[in-house]
Amino acid sequence: MELSLRQLIVAAVAALTFAGSAVAADMSDEAIAERIKPVGSIYLEGDAPAGEAVAAGPRTGDAVYGTFCVACHGSGVMGAPKKGNADDWAPRIAKGKDVLTDHAIHGFNAMPAKGSCMDCSDDEIIAAIDHMIEGL
Repeated sequence: MELSLRQLIVAAVAALTFAGSAVAADMSDEAIAERIKPVGSIYLEGDAPAGEAVAAGPRTGDAVYGTFCVACHGSGVMGAPKKGNADDWAPRIAKGKDVLTDHAIHGFNAMPAKGSCMDCSDDEIIAAIDHMIEGL
């Protein structure tokens, strides 16, 4: 009896199909539950998460700068003073730390309030300023 190429392909596909379903049938309920479990949780306002919350604490000036400030202050976009450049920072520092802090927190000219880091505390913004002007 001679088999055609078509019959061999059909036989191979059928064998693979049945072998795949046999492997799936061997999986335990625990393995299936693990594979299809949710990847996260949603909490409504007022609900507490089931696990312990981890307090991250305030971010460092370097972390805030590297995440938010570097986009403009790294290259001087739209006239932003570049980190560590004394000539860029001198006129701003001359106005005093209070004015510099106020402009950073509330926004000034092209700079948005808090440099777009809306979840940054005032202290984190001040730490980012200190990081940018350190060594001047």
